[in-house]
Amino acid sequence: MPTYDRSALGRGVVHIGAGNFHRAHQAVYFDDLARSGISDRWGVTGVSLNSPNAKDLLSAQDGLYTVVQRGHDRQTARVVGSIGSVHYAPNDGAAVRAALADPQTRIVSLTITNNGYFLNPVTDEFDAEHPDVRADLVANGGYATAWGYLTEALDRRRRAGIAPFTVLCCDNIPGDTQPARTALVSFAALKDPALARWIDTYVAFPSTMVDRITPQTSKSECKFVEQTFGVADKYPVVTEPYRQWVIEDSFCNWRPPLDLVGAEFVADVRDHKLIKTRLLNGAHIALGCLATLAGYQRTDEAMRDRVIFDYVETLLRDEIQPLLPAVPGMNTPEYRGTLLNRLGNPRMSDQLSRLARRGTSKIASFVLPSLEGAIAQGRPHTLLMLAVAGWSRYMRGHDLKGRKINLEDSQAIPVVKLANMASTNPDPLLGHEMFAQVRAVPGFAERLGDMIAEIDERGVVPTLHSALRNDERELVAR
Repeated sequence: MPTYDRSALGRGVVHIGAGNFHRAHQAVYFDDLARSGISDRWGVTGVSLNSPNAKDLLSAQDGLYTVVQRGHDRQTARVVGSIGSVHYAPNDGAAVRAALADPQTRIVSLTITNNGYFLNPVTDEFDAEHPDVRADLVANGGYATAWGYLTEALDRRRRAGIAPFTVLCCDNIPGDTQPARTALVSFAALKDPALARWIDTYVAFPSTMVDRITPQTSKSECKFVEQTFGVADKYPVVTEPYRQWVIEDSFCNWRPPLDLVGAEFVADVRDHKLIKTRLLNGAHIALGCLATLAGYQRTDEAMRDRVIFDYVETLLRDEIQPLLPAVPGMNTPEYRGTLLNRLGNPRMSDQLSRLARRGTSKIASFVLPSLEGAIAQGRPHTLLMLAVAGWSRYMRGHDLKGRKINLEDSQAIPVVKLANMASTNPDPLLGHEMFAQVRAVPGFAERLGDMIAEIDERGVVPTLHSALRNDERELVAR
């Protein structure tokens, strides 16, 4: 249990997106700060934009919840107390605005998923015509997006002469741009160009890289926590022992001493983020789609299949890692091995459906850049293409036995039609803007079509086995 005085903990952080990942990651780091006695100013106020669950369940427990770490050989539990209150924005708009405008708030952090930034995955431009964005432009207090709340709060702080808060994006969005800066400045410019210029000048937007596998919480996890640790918790988080937080050292209004509790401040996060997103997130979407089609439901089950394990290992080692830069102080082969160990952890099994969620944007962000790089450098890329083929087959909305797949993908409606057409002709699918760099590669469409057909006719595991054997023969030939 927390040993510090929670009532005396200053609320220096507002976090938007108070779901499982935040509670297993950032909130734990701030709990570590409070437990260490280093600082009493970095308590968290949580905000949920889309679901009342976080507020309802955490409020009933005075903000307390259990984090269980499950490793291969041991499991531990702790009660986290860094979150003081949680607001459900559609009902608590006034409280959210007050927390954001409070001078005590120095950090606003975000875990709102890639979709919450309204950025085109190809151009990185802000989608000013999105219905939620248009609604926020005429809203008065209750907003559908984070950008409406942040724009109003920063306008109030500017007018009152209060220093702006730092906006800390904790969503792993690849690329060199700062997605939070792009989204917030673009949204503010639609309302007040002068405010947008002030935000662009005075607000800091540190890039970050975050990493911790955190599945959804179900009733079985609640029962497990009570039976194993004697804690009756309606909203626990079950996660892995591994965690990582790398933060660009660029703040405009104080900096929390997170480096004293395991986070790392660096001058440039881009290479750290690139390695993490290409390896872990790339493996996630490839495994999520292909293993689901193979009949598996959870990651550890799939990774016990030797062919699937070999596919993921070879994909990471031979096709993705050679494209990545060297980062001082980071052992990339060791990190790669850690990923395989984490994916195969039987105590910390993740749902494949969660890994495949928002698959269209994940393929575009985490797999296609590696595929494009491999083709440009003349490197092997069969396994990367199989990841694309698996996603395309998954997006038909049913598995190889005809059972329905619940597609949680904002682009499902247009892509499902294209994916079904790709069973005989992948050209329409390759007309999607995310394939702009590879659609003209000679033979690419035919090869992708053959892979999709092979998955349909032979199944996932035989297709992967054949591809791995061909890779071995090519290696011997070289």
